[in-house]
Amino acid sequence: MNERSIIEAPEPNGGSLWVDQYLPGPLAEQGPKGQQFDVAWIRGALFRQRWLIAVVMVLAVMSGIAITLLTPPTYSATATVRVSPWGNSIVEGQEVAASIFSASEIDSFMQTQIAIVQSRNLAEQVARELDLGKRTALLGAEIDQARPANRTDAQWEEDKVKLAAGILQSSVSAAVPDQTQIIAINAMSEDRTLAAEIANAYSAAFVQSDVRRSLDSNAYARDYLLKQIEDVRGRLNEAELAANAYARNTGIVTQQTMGSAEDGSSTIVGANLASVNQTFAAVRANRIAAEQKWRAVANLPASQIPEVLGSPVVQGLTEERAKLNADLAVLRQRYNDDFPAIADIRSRLSFIDQQIERTGADVKASIRSQFQIARQQEEAMQRELGSVTSDALVEQDKKIEFTGLEREAEALREQLKSLLDRYNQINTASNLQSSTITPLDTATVPRSPVSPSLSGNLIIAVVLGLALAGGLALVREIFVDQFRRGEDIEDRLGLTFLGLTPFVKNEDLENEEANQFSTLMEAYASIRATIDYTVPRNGAVIQFTSSQASEGKSTTSLILAQLFARLGRKTLLIDSDLRKPSVHALLDIERPSAGLAEVLLGHVSFDAAKIETIRENLTVLSVAGIPPNPAELVSSAAFRELIDECRKEYSLVILDSSPMLGLADSAEIAKVVDATVFVIEANRTSLAQARTAVGRLHAVGANVLGGVLTKYRALEAGSDYTYQYQYYQYGKK
Repeated sequence: MNERSIIEAPEPNGGSLWVDQYLPGPLAEQGPKGQQFDVAWIRGALFRQRWLIAVVMVLAVMSGIAITLLTPPTYSATATVRVSPWGNSIVEGQEVAASIFSASEIDSFMQTQIAIVQSRNLAEQVARELDLGKRTALLGAEIDQARPANRTDAQWEEDKVKLAAGILQSSVSAAVPDQTQIIAINAMSEDRTLAAEIANAYSAAFVQSDVRRSLDSNAYARDYLLKQIEDVRGRLNEAELAANAYARNTGIVTQQTMGSAEDGSSTIVGANLASVNQTFAAVRANRIAAEQKWRAVANLPASQIPEVLGSPVVQGLTEERAKLNADLAVLRQRYNDDFPAIADIRSRLSFIDQQIERTGADVKASIRSQFQIARQQEEAMQRELGSVTSDALVEQDKKIEFTGLEREAEALREQLKSLLDRYNQINTASNLQSSTITPLDTATVPRSPVSPSLSGNLIIAVVLGLALAGGLALVREIFVDQFRRGEDIEDRLGLTFLGLTPFVKNEDLENEEANQFSTLMEAYASIRATIDYTVPRNGAVIQFTSSQASEGKSTTSLILAQLFARLGRKTLLIDSDLRKPSVHALLDIERPSAGLAEVLLGHVSFDAAKIETIRENLTVLSVAGIPPNPAELVSSAAFRELIDECRKEYSLVILDSSPMLGLADSAEIAKVVDATVFVIEANRTSLAQARTAVGRLHAVGANVLGGVLTKYRALEAGSDYTYQYQYYQYGKK
């Protein structure tokens, strides 16, 4: 089982790409991620389509200038009116329905007024007032030539008024400036005087229509209210007569002529019930107080009753008894009880005690009498309350219908009062022209046209040109689907990105290869490092191929072979493109007399055909003659045996094979080698070609190591212009 490891490969943005791999197997295959749009892609697309965008923008600007020059001038005049959603109150009676408008209601009101300004009805009114049907300033002098044969003069005049109204509708607009209650009426016309005339006529017609609508509304309201007042007055009379007749028949007598029947005290029976009920409550409360007072003193001696103790008579007798007791005590100190003075005092004390006892008994009897009287009064009032309640219940049944009749009459009274108040208000306000719309500023004759505007047309032309150029550029980008960046190899092809090489002009290629610190050689050195950590150290065989010719696979094969050889690894470079060999031309040597085809056919040995005088540790097996059957040669057993022998002798074998599309050579070679590197030229190879070529490699079981992007152009890919010169220049000035 192969050992799994992670390797680091360079990214175009200066970072690193860590690649999952199996050693000594190929890099783990990744599925395509699909096309992704980012800032770099957009920047690159704009650069690639710069000429298309420039041409479209120039044409758009020229079109804007031409339209401006060919369009007749149009003048604009504006008149303003002030709008008050709640009306202009001149007298108190005019504010018939005062309301508080919310912001949404005010906005809806203003939008309604704008719709009225732009209505066809107002346009026809203005057309008649300005006599635009007969004037040629709006309809043109040739309007009568379009008259139908079946129209009379009156009908044709009416038709021209409607035509003028239609033109007015399209040329007149209204708007509400922000946070205002003003409507600006704007009229457009090729005649500057007519524009101001139309705007002022619209303003006047708008104000007149509001006044006329207000007067018509007041007249209609007065007529309607008069009918309602007469109807309600008749119904009220009938309701009052019905209520009085019912009260007379049932004996319901009210204390107030206009009182409400719903009030319980409005009838005599109800008033009696309330009075008896109130008296009964007072008598009952008196009885409860007397009963509680009697129960408190019933079992007490008379001398302990608070009323007795508080009686002035008892208090006087008590004081006199205390004085006599004091005198008695003094006399007893000298005499005995037979002494006449002592006997007299004792007789007087006995009389005082009798008086106190008799007074207490009288007070207690008085409390008991008060209780009995209160109880008798309660019983009498209870009987009276029962009698009055019975009468009230009987009357209550009768009052149900009477209450309904009286309620209906009262409702009609209120309705009649409201209608009379409303009528008086409208009648007072009807003689004054109160309008919600008042003129503010009249329109003046404009001095300069508002259109065509060169700056406005140029802005529109630029915007439309940008949109068209962007659309065309996008279409071209979609149909010209090529590889631009290294990320495209992974995202769209599903291969591991091994590295990229910058675009170098042919005349500079030799100097770049000669300088090991050049941008080109540093890029190949990075690719070499990635491949070196991916394939086995000894006996590895790597094939380089592409989807089509001239994508840089031969240059890539040769430079990488030289770099591996420079590291001391014994490297063999085989030019296996038996149809269009190019290694000898890149090495600037003559085509040898014997090469790969002669070795495979057995005409010469490998040692006789190889070239070892190019670089140290580098051996080249080129192509001498072009065989008639290249595919059969590379698929033969001799080719396999040659590769097996080379594995044993060389540390690394690199095969520069033919392109994939339309040829079977590279597919046959891919079956023999350890890994295949797919070379893609930036800004040339299409996605369809690359997918087809990679699909054929996978179909034959090839181990596709990854992809190399050659001839990379930073601006074409959307990167910074200095990217390809800074990325591999670390350590230099």
